[in-house]
Amino acid sequence: MPNLLIELFSEEIPARMQAQAAKNLQKLITDGLVEAGLTYSGAKAFSTPRRLALAVDGLTAESPTVKEERKGPKVGAPEQAIEGFLRGAGLTRDQLEERDTPKGAVYFASIEKTGRVADEIVSEVLERTVRNFPWPKSMRWGTGSLRWVRPLHSILCILEDEAGSRIVDVDIDGLKASDTTEGHRFMSAGRFSVSNFEQYDSQLKRAHVVLDSQERADHIWQDATNQAFASGLEVVEDAGLLAEVSGLVEWPVVLMGQIDEAFLALPAEVLQTSMKEHQKFFSVRNAKSQRIERFVTVANRETSDNGATILAGNQKVLAARLSDAKFFWENDLRVAKTGMSAWTEQLENVTFHNKLGSQAARIERIAALVRDIAVHVGADADIAEQAARIAKADLSSEMVYEFPELQGLMGRYYAEAAGLADDVAAVCEEHYAPLGPSDTVPTAPLSVAVSLADKLDTLTGFWAIDEKPTGSKDPFALRRAALGVIRLIRENNLSLSLSHFLDAQLVRHKAAVGLKGDEQSISIDLLGFFHDRLKVHLKDEGIRHDVIDACLSGSLSDDIQLVAERAAALGRVLQTDEGANLVQGFKRANNILTQAESKDGVEYSFGADLKYAETDDEKALFVALDRAEAEIKTGLANGAYESAMTSMAQLRGPVDAFFEAVQINTDNQIVRRNRLNLLNRIRTVCNSVADLTCLEG
Repeated sequence: MPNLLIELFSEEIPARMQAQAAKNLQKLITDGLVEAGLTYSGAKAFSTPRRLALAVDGLTAESPTVKEERKGPKVGAPEQAIEGFLRGAGLTRDQLEERDTPKGAVYFASIEKTGRVADEIVSEVLERTVRNFPWPKSMRWGTGSLRWVRPLHSILCILEDEAGSRIVDVDIDGLKASDTTEGHRFMSAGRFSVSNFEQYDSQLKRAHVVLDSQERADHIWQDATNQAFASGLEVVEDAGLLAEVSGLVEWPVVLMGQIDEAFLALPAEVLQTSMKEHQKFFSVRNAKSQRIERFVTVANRETSDNGATILAGNQKVLAARLSDAKFFWENDLRVAKTGMSAWTEQLENVTFHNKLGSQAARIERIAALVRDIAVHVGADADIAEQAARIAKADLSSEMVYEFPELQGLMGRYYAEAAGLADDVAAVCEEHYAPLGPSDTVPTAPLSVAVSLADKLDTLTGFWAIDEKPTGSKDPFALRRAALGVIRLIRENNLSLSLSHFLDAQLVRHKAAVGLKGDEQSISIDLLGFFHDRLKVHLKDEGIRHDVIDACLSGSLSDDIQLVAERAAALGRVLQTDEGANLVQGFKRANNILTQAESKDGVEYSFGADLKYAETDDEKALFVALDRAEAEIKTGLANGAYESAMTSMAQLRGPVDAFFEAVQINTDNQIVRRNRLNLLNRIRTVCNSVADLTCLEG
């Protein structure tokens, strides 16, 4: 069975595109081969800055011959219909067969597709793949019509089997496939031929090209950490930077350089960000002091001076970059030490959203809301307002203008320089969190209060102007903001009435920019959005969706923590036999009651009377319901949801015995109505815990 090797050799492919391009190449080629009738045992794609490669093992030598029967139009159908069928089948009229069917005589066509050799199929699939490759951006060059991410120079395409290797006949706009490739741009001797993947991989390595991106990344990391360790230092981990750098070099040479002493006083995050963003350098720090002291760069070639010239050039460029950072830092510190009012005033000129006003107006709304929230999270309202007013001041700083990803972090440094308390300064950094599902959630009361106010203002603002997420589009990250609110509440164990804060902030938006709709409708819709996010969040914790729906039905559904705790407790109870069986008893009671109420045109909510109970099991159910109702009420009031759910589940025995011993629709109408009222009591007691009608099964 042949093995296939393809290489598409071009100018440098942007590092950020290489991994996805390799996946796309593998998918497009293998899917195309399978669709054409070939099978294979394995495939693996590779990428370097100048090439995409694909090795396919165990490819079948040819596709099988396929026989297919197609049903056509009726005999006597319009000529155009018959001619269209013939064109689609590739046959002539005399090749059709007439057959009788229950609906009359019909034409049938027997089509035989002869198998094709792998060479022909590979050529066709490769040309289609190259011409339709899904690059995020592509270009044309010369006079041809072919588009590629960068000019495509050569194509290697060979099939290897027991008889040897052969070049597949491929010609794309004058680019003909061959069995040759070339190695490193500067360190190899020119083109060379290969006959299989093993030879291709080994000869590339001799030509100073490491084909596997993971192998390049592993080499970079191992060499960098070894050099740092030898100097008593450690490399700051950065998986994204490692992946990017491994896509910039074909033959990685790791070099460690010095940072000028004049820049070592800069915050570690400033050094790290500047070196990463501008130079693609790894930061090397002192493990004890956490100070960034050196950098690691990765060259794409070996030199006779062991990289000394490269390092000297890099250090010179780095000094210029860090001089800018130092200038920003020192200017910002001077402003911060005079108070941060100059920056907050400048936020009047910074637009948050053209329909929601400036950042300064937004800060005013957040400061008002945070006073309401502070008392519920254990924070001082005056200090919380102070923290909210300076939390975004660093957006006007020179450092954040240059490095927007440092917003919040620089705010903390500047607030400390301004002499503000540590917990107030921490708010500047922490109020943005959590930014994602794996991000740490703030726990300090001030940070929690401002973070909640910030996110709730964002959500109510965009709901006020009717800019809500639609489908997969969420340009303002509103789903992330809602999930952030949920995590802040859940992980800090806060009991809050979301509706209260949503309504209060919508009033402020109404006064500032107006509302697209009435406040109540907007608030209800936004609360529903929170419920949708909560369902996703709780499903990730293993709670069934119907259990969540059961606990969301009720007057306290705007208390996220309460809903979550009740859902978790109900989920655990339903895993017991008593809980699962009670649900069946509840549904039986609810179904009988619903049918009777529909038939009689009356709601049986008058209350059952024990004096009309005829059997011991009926009387026992009265007693059990009284006991359960009291225990559930106490449990819910004390937040003991597990206890309340357990009390509900203990009704299973009395309810089962009642249905076994008692006929509901008895001839005695007084007894019948009393029993229907008793069923209503079962429904009411159980639904005080959760709406069990939402449960499946």
